[in-house]
Amino acid sequence: MEIYLDNSATTKPYQEVIDKMVYALSTDYANPSSLHRKGIEVEKNIKAIRQNIARFMGAKDKEIYFTSGGTEANNTIIRGLVNIHKKRKNHIISTLIEHPSVLDTLKDLESEGFEVTYLSVDKDGMINIDELKSAIKPTTCLVTIMHVNNEVGVIQPIQEIGKYLKTLKEKVYLHVDAVQSYSKINFKPSRYNIDFMSISGHKFHGPKGIGFMYIKENNRLKPILTGGGQEIGIRSGTENTPGIYGLGEAVTIINKDLDGKINKINDLKNLLKDEIVKNINDIKINTPKNGVCHILNVSFRGVKGEVLLHYLEQRGIYVSTGSACSSKKKGSHVLNEMKLTPSEIEGAIRFSLSDLNTKEEILETVKLVTESVSDLRMIMKKR
Repeated sequence: MEIYLDNSATTKPYQEVIDKMVYALSTDYANPSSLHRKGIEVEKNIKAIRQNIARFMGAKDKEIYFTSGGTEANNTIIRGLVNIHKKRKNHIISTLIEHPSVLDTLKDLESEGFEVTYLSVDKDGMINIDELKSAIKPTTCLVTIMHVNNEVGVIQPIQEIGKYLKTLKEKVYLHVDAVQSYSKINFKPSRYNIDFMSISGHKFHGPKGIGFMYIKENNRLKPILTGGGQEIGIRSGTENTPGIYGLGEAVTIINKDLDGKINKINDLKNLLKDEIVKNINDIKINTPKNGVCHILNVSFRGVKGEVLLHYLEQRGIYVSTGSACSSKKKGSHVLNEMKLTPSEIEGAIRFSLSDLNTKEEILETVKLVTESVSDLRMIMKKR
């Protein structure tokens, strides 16, 4: 049995998504900017997909912009916003546990003269809202904070942050990296006072290489990519029609009984956690109790996470040691900031689930993880 539990890194596309992409490649292959009938038909279909995405988010279709995914969206929003306001406001607030596409962008901006305040987190990975409030100053332009952390699943108080920023006399923009929260938390960006949001298609059974930005009406950005003026001039380049078609189908499917899907995933995660706690000793659950539905991060003391990952892989179980974007680097910056011991960081495994997983898969996973941890601890004792 093959059991895939690395859904925070990427998900398996729905079959309907693949079919839509094949249709775009084989039939609707025309350039949506072309003036002939085939081009106009593709343009019309892309418009309908944009409207559908907006409807599910409680947004306007002109607030949805297609990108190549989360990394491009994060870069476009952060760089595009601060470069408009840099003469008057050059201060940015973020956290120490952001995704590399945000942290590395901020480091780059610091080298250009921008000032960045990085908020610390507690043992659960949660920021302190009072620390954020204290960090705001007259030169603050942007607060950029991920909604859900991709390694441990902690949910940041985005609604509270948005509510507070709305009370300020001087406008401070709120950008939310929602790559791990979109389709895992049922929320509307307008109700959270979010100005900008990043979403990636391959995290909810859509294709890789496609995503979208939510840009609240009347908010301005300086484009990173210029050229043909696609996406209302914010993101030039011929539209990725197969990607957009696939993304649109994934959004439609995931939003059919979204709450039901979230509850199912959460039940499976809780089953996984309870069974691991019951069957394996000397562990630490790193995901907080009120964490997101699909992520469970566990440290198995006395075991190297990478060795356990490959041990499970041989048995058909696919998990992760952390972020796929930084898994080849040493140690997790997230777990370090949460003050885990070196042994706990070294033994950390991330299980991430989707609506395609089953109860039978979870129980089989626990059985094989229990056996594998026992084997590896025995081997370590003999050394």
